[in-house]
Amino acid sequence: MANVKEWNHVFKLDPNKSIEEDDLSSICESGTDAVIIGGTDGITFDNVYDLFERVQPYPIPCLLEVSTMEAIMPGFDGYLIPSVLNSTNKKFITGVQHEAIKEYNDWIDWKQMFTEGYCILNQEAKVFTAAECELPSNEDVYAYAVMAEQMFHFPIFYLEYSGAYGDPDLVQQVSNHLEETTLFYGGGIKSFEQAAEMKQYADVIVVGNIIYENMQAALRTVKACRQ
Repeated sequence: MANVKEWNHVFKLDPNKSIEEDDLSSICESGTDAVIIGGTDGITFDNVYDLFERVQPYPIPCLLEVSTMEAIMPGFDGYLIPSVLNSTNKKFITGVQHEAIKEYNDWIDWKQMFTEGYCILNQEAKVFTAAECELPSNEDVYAYAVMAEQMFHFPIFYLEYSGAYGDPDLVQQVSNHLEETTLFYGGGIKSFEQAAEMKQYADVIVVGNIIYENMQAALRTVKACRQ
């Protein structure tokens, strides 16, 4: 079973993007702590299943970040369930999750489920628009972090800049507001230096887009999180 408390670095693979077999092998054998399969658009049962089957031969935890009920399938080592705290639409905070429980409660293994308190901070990102978010102030972000930990007892609080490199000072301050909840940071990491900078404050660095732009740079982010 996956244990996010032990992670430092994860790669996030988008089922809606193509990746060559050699590159996938490099990702899975890089020393990263886990592979997350997930994305914002174009996510289907078929492309999730195809990518999952390709990752399976490698001895690495593989988790599904659930963005659409149609792509849910058994067999993953864990399931990440986002709750977008700065969404203006209840659907993306509790609504989708409620529908999923009604449909799948009979086979859900709750020990495999990791709820994520998401805070999306890049207004230009597809996911910001898709989840109907509003841009929070720094004080709002701190409050969301405390809510995630103290009110909802989420195991993960995820600062998501989705394609843009974020504010290290904000990440540091959020880290200071958390005691038990694991802080994920994702967004815009394209180099060893950026990964190392954010890893000073976040518990787990999530690296995604650079996989499809510069594989060698992506692989160097693993080492940056092991220092």
